Amino acid sequence: MPPMEAGSPEVRRWTLIAVCVTTFMLLLDITIVNVALPSIQHRLKADLTGLQWVVDAYALALAALILTAGALADRFGRRLLFTFGVVVFSSASLLCGLAWNITVLDVARGLQGIGGAALFATALALIGHEYRGPERFGAIAVWGATVGAAVASGPLVGGVLTDAFGWRWVFFVNVPVGAFALLIARTRMIESRDLGALRTDFAGLVSFTAALFLIVFGLLRGNAEGWGSGLILSTLVAGVVLLAVFVLVEARQERPMLDISLFRRPAFLGVSLATFAIGAGMFALFPYLSIYLQDILGTSPLGAGLRFLPLTAFVFLVPLLTRGIAQRAQPWVLASLGLLLVSIALLLMHGLTTGSRWTALLPGFVIGGIGIGLANPTLAAAALRTVDPARSGMASGINNAFRLSGVSIGVAALGAVLEGRVSTSLASTAHVHSQGLAAAVSSAGTRAVSAHPGLIHPAVTAFVSGLNAVLLVGCGIVFAGAVAAAILMRVPAATGVRAPALAEESRGT
Repeated sequence: MPPMEAGSPEVRRWTLIAVCVTTFMLLLDITIVNVALPSIQHRLKADLTGLQWVVDAYALALAALILTAGALADRFGRRLLFTFGVVVFSSASLLCGLAWNITVLDVARGLQGIGGAALFATALALIGHEYRGPERFGAIAVWGATVGAAVASGPLVGGVLTDAFGWRWVFFVNVPVGAFALLIARTRMIESRDLGALRTDFAGLVSFTAALFLIVFGLLRGNAEGWGSGLILSTLVAGVVLLAVFVLVEARQERPMLDISLFRRPAFLGVSLATFAIGAGMFALFPYLSIYLQDILGTSPLGAGLRFLPLTAFVFLVPLLTRGIAQRAQPWVLASLGLLLVSIALLLMHGLTTGSRWTALLPGFVIGGIGIGLANPTLAAAALRTVDPARSGMASGINNAFRLSGVSIGVAALGAVLEGRVSTSLASTAHVHSQGLAAAVSSAGTRAVSAHPGLIHPAVTAFVSGLNAVLLVGCGIVFAGAVAAAILMRVPAATGVRAPALAEESRGT
């Protein structure tokens, strides 16, 4: 096989293919899992916390490690970290499929997150290194469409696999995809790195990882342990303190994995807040919408996947259809408009009743898909514009860290709201005061009370009430992100100037 030349069209094309294939695999895995959650809950007898960790163990590991992965990619090589990510993610996917209880599955999902962090951290960095000017907008639009394709096909593929072969195959399917991505990485990609990156920020890694873990753990266990309990209060306070420690540590670093000075730029702050908001307010809702469709309305996994298509199809199509507009429009316009549409979509979905059919979600699915399709690629491109190309790994890492932190914290926080509202509703309608039952209904809908016919209607009423509450909370979060984007991203951001030739190495295979 002939050697590849740095900067050649063939290298750019294959790099984009490799990035898009792995991005598709990572996001497909998230959306596939959402559809499979009710089947996982049933087969592994998981409670709500165990089920939430199926999502959060993955998202938490991604969010906690993605900044460090970006810094390591800049230092040791982006292709090297990319290859490492493919191997770890694919191996962990195999372990997920073989899991014999919910604990093993949660641990394997955490391992998936470690590999995923390396892949997410290098995705935009690899694109940003190979593409410049208008070509970069085109490449990011293709990447954005890949995000949409993964989201669009995930529920449907997940439904087909779960119905036909069982939930384990939603993880096994990653193995051949990973093998293909590994082949491309080893034969068709060029190594690149930042020669100015001289050491690893271990203090930042430890403080950031511990802070996120404690905060998410506190949110997940708050209802079960009691929000005023010493365990929950100490966990949340310790998490916030460690976040402050992380900021102080990064401020004292010569080359931090998270450059705190970037947040003095209003545009970068706006991008970060908007990215967090869409993760916490919209993507974190998907598991609960899937439980509603399957365990309240009684659809099959395949049926749930088909009903998600009105949302996900627009997430796929909009970046492609608006690529020309995106190159000419101000980023704040598309980002704030996209998030505003998502908040309107969540407001339209709010107001479900026990007699609602899935079509009550349809207007919100369509408008939400359009909004996500506008906001996602715009926010990703805006993040890359804020730093020197030599540190594009850091920029990619920060953007995805905020996105995945939003998903992780959002799943936990919205789950706490859902479970709290379910508990209150069951107490008022069925005079049942049981946190355990509330958790079971939150994770399994009417299946949790199938042995007690008299509790089926109260369970439906309670879950619908809880889902309405989290839709409203999600609407508020995303709207706040739209306001932040409209106000902060309008302030011109300093555009990164390409580093001198000696500051970046792009040689080798």
